[in-house]
Amino acid sequence: MQRPIGPVCALYPMPATLVGAMADGRPNFLAIAHVGILNNAAPQYLTVSLKKYRHTSQAIRDTGGFSICLPRASMAVATDYVGIVSGSRVDKSRVFDVFYGARGNVPMIRECPVNMELRLHDVMDLPAHEVFVGELVATYVDEDCLRDGDKVDLEKVRPLLFDYASGWYYALGEPVAPCWRAGRDHPAYVAAKGAK
Repeated sequence: MQRPIGPVCALYPMPATLVGAMADGRPNFLAIAHVGILNNAAPQYLTVSLKKYRHTSQAIRDTGGFSICLPRASMAVATDYVGIVSGSRVDKSRVFDVFYGARGNVPMIRECPVNMELRLHDVMDLPAHEVFVGELVATYVDEDCLRDGDKVDLEKVRPLLFDYASGWYYALGEPVAPCWRAGRDHPAYVAAKGAK
């Protein structure tokens, strides 16, 4: 029997990400786990949710762009550090090796195996947070983390995962089942196919 526990978000773990933007003329990064995918057809839109009045929020507004960088599990200490200190008080521009993509003003992180460059599309104003909607401009992936040409290999990326409930970072385990194929073994699918 299931027990109600109230309106508790139970979608964790989420990938820990590093959101980058130019703040006061220098690269600034913030650890964020609340990212989202709005669609998977071009143009693609992704979201990041930031508490209101963050230093990074104003930087995104000012420059019209931001990055979502996917750190490896081995980057937990640096990722946590940029999440617990404010760029308004601490210069975080030298924490990572920074590069810039097509827009020229969106900082990304060489140590991260996956970096996504976004153009600001819209901002949703919620009571305690702002949701920044970005149009995906380009994705940059370490060559050794690709398979079959341009597919990201998560086992090689080994992304850092964030769990709010336990307050711990995790890493991925073994693959469980193939997407869009495992369901073909479900009895209802097999029966429907057999009935045709």
